[in-house]
Amino acid sequence: MLKGYQSWEFTNRPVIIGTATVVGPDEGSGPLGDQFDIVHADSLVGQDSWEKAEKRLLEEAAKLAIENAGTTKDHIQFYVGGDLLNQIISNSFAVRTMQIPYLGIFGACSTSMEGLAIASMIVDSGFGHRVMAGTCSHNSTAEKQFRYPTEYGSQKPPTAQYTVTGAAAAVVAKEGKGPVVTGATIGRVIDMGIKDPFNMGAAMAPAAVDTMQSHFRDFGREPGYYDLIVTGDLASVGYQIACDLLEKHNIPIHQTNYYDCGLMIYDLEKQDVQAGGSGCGCSATVTYGHILKRMSKGELKRVLVVATGALLSPLSFQQGESIPCIAHAVAIESEGTK
Repeated sequence: MLKGYQSWEFTNRPVIIGTATVVGPDEGSGPLGDQFDIVHADSLVGQDSWEKAEKRLLEEAAKLAIENAGTTKDHIQFYVGGDLLNQIISNSFAVRTMQIPYLGIFGACSTSMEGLAIASMIVDSGFGHRVMAGTCSHNSTAEKQFRYPTEYGSQKPPTAQYTVTGAAAAVVAKEGKGPVVTGATIGRVIDMGIKDPFNMGAAMAPAAVDTMQSHFRDFGREPGYYDLIVTGDLASVGYQIACDLLEKHNIPIHQTNYYDCGLMIYDLEKQDVQAGGSGCGCSATVTYGHILKRMSKGELKRVLVVATGALLSPLSFQQGESIPCIAHAVAIESEGTK
């Protein structure tokens, strides 16, 4: 299964048999609003704290993903997931009610594809027949933990990003109908010395390009193999840096369509989201919602999703540490591709 230096090739082609996406009002008002399964008008989702609201989003996404997969939670062997909050409490508390064997992971905003890669590895190797991967984020919980609570009313620079309020889950199975996961590239930690938590795009862009470069090397492919390549959470600042770095490293990204989920989920001209979207829910909701819907319609056959994450903590930032970053890539292809 090892392909090259840091990639996995899934020869048994695990199938994504069911997904679900649940988002908040800002995401529902964006360009992809009609692509999500549930859009909440209230970002508190009827809860009495932002953290409980985030957990609720994930519980809804997981429940609906299982229903859309045509199975029950008793037939899910493992759940793989994480989020941005300390001790990944949104996932840990949500799985407490699901009662599914649980592998908690932390990849910051890259968690969506890290979880999908691990779930696919478990299924491909035969250690599980149905495995669910899920993640979530919430604008108000992330702001409170990593920057300033929204109630504080702090002004943000144009380089800042807007954490997506949303959750998404996917059920990966040994067999069934749906797009297949054919490979994954596990990223390295890249740290360019950036310390500004209001400029995550610039911090994460080098990690995204490093993982893309590694993926093409390990699989012996060029970007043109894919109909679409998306990064997860770079938004306008990081996306432009990534484009510049791809050109600098002579990676012919012009062969395909390359874009960023943080630019797709919001309308930057009409919505007050600074540089664009980020958060665990960003790449997860765009991929399991919009992108997989396009695949089901036959508009896309091969997609590479490169989710990016900034691995800082509030404590590391307060102590003056720089921001280490990572990106994980997963190749998703239509069922009939070879």
